[in-house]
Amino acid sequence: MIRIFLILVCLCFSLPGCSAQNKKEIRKQPEISDPYSWDFGKRQEGEVLKHTFVLKNKSKTTLTIKDMNTSCGCAISKVEKKVLSAGESTLVEVQFNTKGYSGPVEQYIYAHTDSLDSPIIRFIIKAEVVKKSLQSTVDSP
Repeated sequence: MIRIFLILVCLCFSLPGCSAQNKKEIRKQPEISDPYSWDFGKRQEGEVLKHTFVLKNKSKTTLTIKDMNTSCGCAISKVEKKVLSAGESTLVEVQFNTKGYSGPVEQYIYAHTDSLDSPIIRFIIKAEVVKKSLQSTVDSP
């Protein structure tokens, strides 16, 4: 009986996820986040949300941003600098008007470049838009 118990204990510690050491290793792994994605979280309908992305030219040549456009008229974008030397960065300002939206929303901003490797760089903005309640509208002056 003791022999069976010892075998089961050994098996449990040899399986992934059973030992305390494996659980610590899982928690130590960093979360990988996309620098070109931003989640505003839960926001109220009607808000104009703003975020600034940093776009870095990771190539060894000059990068030119030829055009910027968005997936809808509710989002606008502006790039600070259109010609980036190797290793240089610029700011991409994004605004999203939540008016008329409710629930999970995902919009895209596209930077069209002269790069053969990355001709289009996509930025993603997300939000969970909550409709204004009828009560809050009535209470407003």
